[in-house]
Amino acid sequence: MTTKLNYAELEELATQLQHPNGENGIMIGHNMNENNIKMTESSILKLDLKQNEQILELGHGNCGHLNYVLKQATNLGYIGLEISELMQKEAIKKNNQLLSSDIKFELFDGKTIPFYEKRFDKIFTVNTIYFWEDVSDFLREIYRVLKSKGKFTLTFSTKDFMQTLPFTRFGFNLYSEKEVVDLLKLNLFKIESITKLDEDTISKTGESVSRKSIIITCYKE
Repeated sequence: MTTKLNYAELEELATQLQHPNGENGIMIGHNMNENNIKMTESSILKLDLKQNEQILELGHGNCGHLNYVLKQATNLGYIGLEISELMQKEAIKKNNQLLSSDIKFELFDGKTIPFYEKRFDKIFTVNTIYFWEDVSDFLREIYRVLKSKGKFTLTFSTKDFMQTLPFTRFGFNLYSEKEVVDLLKLNLFKIESITKLDEDTISKTGESVSRKSIIITCYKE
């Protein structure tokens, strides 16, 4: 069922998508996990996870996909970073039985990744680039904590598609495939593959939409 939202409601929805909080934030986190699961699982598969690798996810939401990550290989380490304290708590609650010293969720400021250089074998993020304050700065942070030969998957919906959604005028920075590829190359990443993902889904305002997304898999030399 389509929900016609007014200006203030659209602005609130955009704020919640960027930084879920309160009771509405829990529902938003649940909806994001359900609506983005194909994008997320496809991104994880592109990482080609191997035994003993250390994984970083940026912006994990409620992380209903953690079990899927850990099934890809044995003895994986996983750290999820979030700017939303609510999403961190929801992820901990949802995955409590899986947590250990090697599998955990932490908060960060969305700008500086709080780990030492070459800490992770694989890094991924889905639908977060719209909210990065300085894309080049953050890509340099990702590059810094990625091991040599490590892989990074960056997944997002295309600018053309996102511009059709009424809430993206509030605080979303939208990018084309070329713009993101150029930014990755500018910040020393080497492109391994670009995968286009088309799927029918329900938008955050309740409309049926044909979403066009891109998974860019790159690596550090």
